[in-house]
Amino acid sequence: MGIDIKDYLTPQILLIIFLLLISLMFIFPVLNMIILGAILAYAIRPLAFKIESKLKYSTVSILLAMVIVLIPLILLVGYITFEVSSFTASFLASNSYVEVQDAITQLINYLPIGSNSGSIDSYIHSGLEQGTSYLLNYSVRFLSKFLNITLDLFILICSVFYFVRDGGKCLEFIKDFVPDDSKEFFDRTIEEIKDVLRSIFYGHFLTSVIIGIFGCIGYSILGYPYGIFLGVITGILQLIPIFGPWPIYWALFFIDVVSGNYPRAIVVLIFGFFLSTIDMYIRPALSSHYAHIHPLILLIGFLSGPLVYGIVGFIVGPLILGITYAVLDSYRKEYLIGDE
Repeated sequence: MGIDIKDYLTPQILLIIFLLLISLMFIFPVLNMIILGAILAYAIRPLAFKIESKLKYSTVSILLAMVIVLIPLILLVGYITFEVSSFTASFLASNSYVEVQDAITQLINYLPIGSNSGSIDSYIHSGLEQGTSYLLNYSVRFLSKFLNITLDLFILICSVFYFVRDGGKCLEFIKDFVPDDSKEFFDRTIEEIKDVLRSIFYGHFLTSVIIGIFGCIGYSILGYPYGIFLGVITGILQLIPIFGPWPIYWALFFIDVVSGNYPRAIVVLIFGFFLSTIDMYIRPALSSHYAHIHPLILLIGFLSGPLVYGIVGFIVGPLILGITYAVLDSYRKEYLIGDE
């Protein structure tokens, strides 16, 4: 007996589809922040519930949990900014900056601007006009980006708060639309998604933290002036599969070779190989307890995510692909393998 699509496309269903499409058009520019908010809410929710068991106030507990989670991120960004500004200031105050200035002066002397003072004045005037125009255009673009970033952060904070508070109600709301014969599949899919989230959180972010801590200790012991900062950058690069810690220790190796510090160059290279090797043991050991996701899926997510969602894509990309894989695998086990 054939299925008549008219029986399903009732006026109510058509109205719902129309409204969903219109709503998606409105939220698509900030969809990445909403998805990231749901992801962060999943990580913050256990802490919020634990605080709520002591304080008995839901809103205050959620806000405290958000602050506790955000403080390390704020401190990390502040520390990186401080170290970069300190390095820049020390570079500008060093002899190296004077040598760079001398090199620029010599280069200007070789430029074919002529010895005529009129041509020099015209050249300077043209350069000032171009520089002013560039600064104005850059200021307008920066203001536009700043407003967009502010809006994204506001939506992200609101999404985290409400997903932590009402995430369970949201799942129940969606579940009400699931047919009775598919509710078991829905519940199983939710558990698969939770396993993927735990796998990525513990298997990748915790691995980066461990590698970063090893890097901070190792580079500091080896006597590098910015050892802790180098370790932090190593941990951040560890999140990106095609990078990992190797850009840092190879750069230090070549700097030591050029400066003639051959013993430390060899030691830092061995230490770098150690960091790259332990990643192959730590990551699978942490991830295997939750979900088995092929590394290629996460690699594609890490590489393609930023192309779609910007810097947030490093988190959203692998999570979306991992969740998609979990849903497909759950469907395969429930309806395909189960029917054989």
